[in-house]
Amino acid sequence: MNQITSLEQLDPRRFETPEILKKLAASSRKLAELKGVAASIPNQGILINTLGLQEAKDSSEIENIVTTHDELFKDDVLPEAFANPAAKEVTRYRQALRVGFELVKDTGLLTNNHIIQVQAELERNNAGFRKLPGTALKDGAGQTVYMPPQEPAEIVALMTDLERFMNEDNRFDADPLVKMALIHHQFESIHPFYDGNGRTGRIVNVLYLVKEGLLDIPVLYLSQHVVRTKTRYYELLQTVRMHDAWEEWVLYMLDAVEQTATRTLVTVQSIKAGLMDYKHRIRAEHKFYSQDLINNLFSHPYTKIEFVQRDLNVSRMTAARYLDALTESGFLHKQKIGRANYYVNVALNDVLLRQF
Repeated sequence: MNQITSLEQLDPRRFETPEILKKLAASSRKLAELKGVAASIPNQGILINTLGLQEAKDSSEIENIVTTHDELFKDDVLPEAFANPAAKEVTRYRQALRVGFELVKDTGLLTNNHIIQVQAELERNNAGFRKLPGTALKDGAGQTVYMPPQEPAEIVALMTDLERFMNEDNRFDADPLVKMALIHHQFESIHPFYDGNGRTGRIVNVLYLVKEGLLDIPVLYLSQHVVRTKTRYYELLQTVRMHDAWEEWVLYMLDAVEQTATRTLVTVQSIKAGLMDYKHRIRAEHKFYSQDLINNLFSHPYTKIEFVQRDLNVSRMTAARYLDALTESGFLHKQKIGRANYYVNVALNDVLLRQF
């Protein structure tokens, strides 16, 4: 029941059933559409920032780290003014995602060293792979139903095998989306770290899609789907371990890709529409319009004087004047915390709250 074997021992033809192939075609089509729409946003950092923050919130919620959008957006803009532990942990997730994306983009690989760096950023430690026994998975009656590998050497061996599976395409003849599903299950079953396995595993999902060229930037995040189907997610993880039900697991993950890509498409299109609307109206109404200003306003749901001062290379007084003028025009909503002001992008904030 607890034995983990190499993914290469699976027969790739198992995943060529009519049901899987149909779902694979649908999920691949939606993912390609998302990739194209995301590429049409002039500044890709806008999507990495905004969608990455939402993913960080959802992924952390699976681990019972819960924070509100308001706390999260404020922490993103004024971290020195807020000591909300959950918001801090969520923003670390986004930073870990960025670290992983840069590593994959620079090397074209997704290695164990990269995964260790992602987990280190997430957990703020350098413990690396487990050297002590892992936590047993128990059922509602307190009975152990799954025990992850306990020996350090076995963990290293299994992760080395998984690393080859992720990077050597000729080792397993299957579509990358099918392989992503297999990789995710294998990683969660190995449970290689002391902490952060779930969140690290979900980051690995999107990094693998970037590595395979299915996405240019990390914008497909499955955590919200897992939050909505949490019971089913954990049931299927265990069903594979006990009954070799890989086909059911792959179908679940492909459906997660299709549904998530569909929702994310709406979000990206809404962000793009809001960005273009602000661009045209601010340019028509204010002489200080610039593309750098638009990039600033859409890189965070909230902004502040220091951000505008830095990004536009203007004085503090000028930055404050710009933001106050945009507030008077209805583009921003001004809030004060202590002695500091921050400014909410009304359109972007509405999109993020509405879609998620």
